[in-house]
This record gives sequence, C-alpha cells and structure tokens, in this order.
Amino acid sequence: MDRLNGSANLMIVSDLDFTMVDHNDPENLALLQFNALWEAYYRHNSLLVFSTGRSPTIYRELRKQKPLLTPDITIMSVGTAITYGESMVPDDGWKQYLDHKWNKDIVLKETAKFPELTMQLETEQQPHKVSFYLEKGKASNVIQALSKCLENHGLDVKIIYSNGIALDILPQAAGKGRALAFLLEKLKADGLGPLNTLVCGDSGNDAELFSVPEVNGVLVGNAQEELLQWYAENERGNPKIIHATERCAAGIMQAIGNFSLGPNMSPRDIGVSMSNRKVLSPSHEVVMFYIFYERWRRGEIQNPEQYIQNLKSVFHSTGNFVHPSGANKPMHQIIDTLAKAFGDKKGQDFRVWVDRVSFAEVSLGSWSVQFDKWELSGNESRGCFTKVLMNTKVDAPDHYTWMHLHQIWLDGLGGQDDLSWLL
Repeated sequence: MDRLNGSANLMIVSDLDFTMVDHNDPENLALLQFNALWEAYYRHNSLLVFSTGRSPTIYRELRKQKPLLTPDITIMSVGTAITYGESMVPDDGWKQYLDHKWNKDIVLKETAKFPELTMQLETEQQPHKVSFYLEKGKASNVIQALSKCLENHGLDVKIIYSNGIALDILPQAAGKGRALAFLLEKLKADGLGPLNTLVCGDSGNDAELFSVPEVNGVLVGNAQEELLQWYAENERGNPKIIHATERCAAGIMQAIGNFSLGPNMSPRDIGVSMSNRKVLSPSHEVVMFYIFYERWRRGEIQNPEQYIQNLKSVFHSTGNFVHPSGANKPMHQIIDTLAKAFGDKKGQDFRVWVDRVSFAEVSLGSWSVQFDKWELSGNESRGCFTKVLMNTKVDAPDHYTWMHLHQIWLDGLGGQDDLSWLL
C-alpha cells in the first residue's frame, strides 16, 4: 500500500471460492480477464482485498492452483485474521480486539457435547475460529441450542452456517463484515480510505459484507440460495447492491460498470494490435504486450508477419534483455526468438498473466516498470520478477519503446540454464 499517496480510488473486497474464482471454469478465463483489468487500470491507485473463509494454509494452496493476483490485504478464516501484503503481515490490533468475551477452550468443551457436529481439519481451526461440518436438516436446532449454551458461559460468539454444510464459531466481534469495518476505519485514519468500495460474494458468510455502510455490493450470478434469501429479505430494492447476471469474476466486472466505478472492459476483450493502439500508462502497455505474447504462442494472431514488423518499433534496436538464466542478449534477438515461437503452444493449455505491476517516471518520458510475470503451461506454472525500462515516443506519447528488460526467477521456479523461457 506504500504506492498510494492518498485515498485509494477503488477498493474491491471479494470472497474467493465461487466469487473471484470459478471452480467450474477449468481455463480460468474470467479470472484472467479480471487480472488484466486490475493490473492495467487499477493496481497503481486502488486496493485489492480478498476476504475468504479459507485458513492461511488452504488459502496458500489455492494461490498455487489458480492464477490469483497478489492482494494488498487478505482477510481470512471468516474475518478472524487480517494480513497485509505479499508477506501477509498480521494485524495485531485486530487480534486483540477479538479476544473480548472469547475463550476457545470453552467452545471446544461445549461443542464436544453435540454429536451432530463433525470437526473440520486441523488447518481450519484458528485462534479465533472453531469450525465443524453439520448436516443442513439438523442445523437450525443445533445452532439454537449451542448459542444458548455458550451464552450461559459468558461468551459472546457468532455462529455462521454456510454452503449447507459448514458451521463456524467466532467471537461476536469477528466476521467478514466486522473485519471490513475495522479495516476501513484504519485506512481512513491513515489517509488511505477508499473513495469507492465494492464488496463481492456468493454465500452466507459473505452477507455481512453487504451490511457495511456506504459500500456497493454484488452478489455474483451464481450466488447460493442462502445468500439470495438473505438478499430478498434484507436488501432487495437497495440500489447499492445488485445481483449480477454473470458468474464469479465476470460478475465483479459487471458490477464495476453498473456502479460506474471505472473501466470494466478487460484488455483481454480488446484487440492486441502492436501498432496504432492507444496505451494509457506503462502498466497498460505491459498488460497488453503479454496478452499479445500469450496469443502469439497459442497461434491466435492473424497475419503474424505484419506483427513482427510492428514489434521492431516496440523493442529498441540497441537495448538488451537479461534472461532469467542470467544470459544477456541484444534486444533485437527477442524479435527473432519470438518469430520462431509463433504457435508453439497451439492447442495447449497455455496462459500468461502479470501481477503486482508498478511504475515510476525516472526522468522525463522514461519509465521504470516492475512486475511478476507468470506462465501456466498445462499444470506447470513458472514466474519471474521483471523490470523494464521504457520510453514514451516523442511523436506519439501514448506509445512506448522497451529499452531494457531484466528477469529473475521467482522462488527458484526455473532452472539456471533453462532457455525455454522467452520473455
């Protein structure tokens, strides 16, 4: 969040499973569309928050399985943990806030008296969250009896039932909505409070998000019955909350347009011509180029010979490219290498996306851009940290020339001598 000089333009707060991530979409097309939209138009002045019922352990597992962006803030375990940045630094103030009238030992002791409850995996048990499986038909009676039992012990707890199977017991002060309210107050105190906030969800444990004052909300098109019922009983007719017609990430982009929060057409839905195209910023340039790169290697570009000529105006003839292996090559070799790679991934599950794009003007018309670039080929993903020096063209200020490109493997994901990585 250090890149922000003041209020965030937009803050998106999204659940993950079946909201940002569509597990019924094996190619992750809507998620990749959102990724391109966010990195091209929003990353530099806005905040991305993932609010998930997942514990830190299985949240990290999801990030290995899906092309998820790195959020600025992560709210996990149904609002019982708030962390910041890629390193997931915990918010200790939130931890202390949740300790009021909470005793996990008593919760465990009393829930053991209910045979209907089946404890979830150990990874799902957190300092301020105890989680079970509970059959839908037994849920109402068990929740009612359990609430009275814990109240008699002087505890102030919240019981959340979602997806027709999962029961979470939390401190009353916890939950996705309370965590978001706490976060908004903290950002406001630091002068970073968002001008607009969009919350996104699909299930019962997301309902609290929509009750936070002054936010816009979207129930994605595939929202579950429990959330739709809550919406019908509490918020139907509220112009600040919509039920999208599109699924998951596509529904989030639909809501951005519905509430006029900014651009909502993904660069993946726009042509990728390398000439006569208006580029709005260095981040937009990077996103558009790697969409072109993906489609080039998938063999989806028409008239490839024409594009090779256009690329000569993108990569400066005297520049250089430092490959992740450490090999230093003249920039013009990129064009020759790319020409030979046309369609080499045709018919394969090959996708490319960029994450954490940031840029700064180092001198008049000269920009330093850095980002993580990822490739998914089949089930194997590889990433590299990338730095680019690019100049705006004097005669065309909305066009850029790439002067220098330097890449480093992320987390040892590539072999030292692996030259199969192109760009």
